[in-house]
Amino acid sequence: MTDARRFEATVLPLLDTAHNLARWLLRDAAAAEDAVQEAALRAFRYFASLRAGEDAKPWFLGIVRNACFTALARERGRADVTLLDEDGWDALEARAPSPVPDPLAALGVRREQALVDAALRALTPPMREVIVLRELEGLDYRDIAHIAGIPIGTVMSRLSRARAQLKRQLSLAGLP
Repeated sequence: MTDARRFEATVLPLLDTAHNLARWLLRDAAAAEDAVQEAALRAFRYFASLRAGEDAKPWFLGIVRNACFTALARERGRADVTLLDEDGWDALEARAPSPVPDPLAALGVRREQALVDAALRALTPPMREVIVLRELEGLDYRDIAHIAGIPIGTVMSRLSRARAQLKRQLSLAGLP
């Protein structure tokens, strides 16, 4: 199998996860698309650095993360007023039970989604990163530590602080 074919077989299945992480970190669908494309190019360029038997998911998401933080660094100083589009809810909606047939119940669900979205956007990028990787992508602490380039203890403390902040904000908004 050629390197290009191995790359396709390894990285293409991870693109949805990469887009999800990038959308949450950058809070802009177009910027996320650019960051994932840049990350894929870097990953292809350095594909040989992925050791045989090494899990590609943390390796590739680490590259995506770095591309996102590079994009954020470029954007510093510019006015940042972006709203999360409906695509940002794809991961949550995919895990949700079947749609609610009652319009009032559906309105309540939308309100809750908006409140959770606002609470997530209020987190600092490092806290938002670990909460998205853990709760939305289901990665374990070791993989999150590898992706973020931080010790596992730091992952645990950031998750704890992020969860506490989310709980506090959602409680203030009237959610249990």
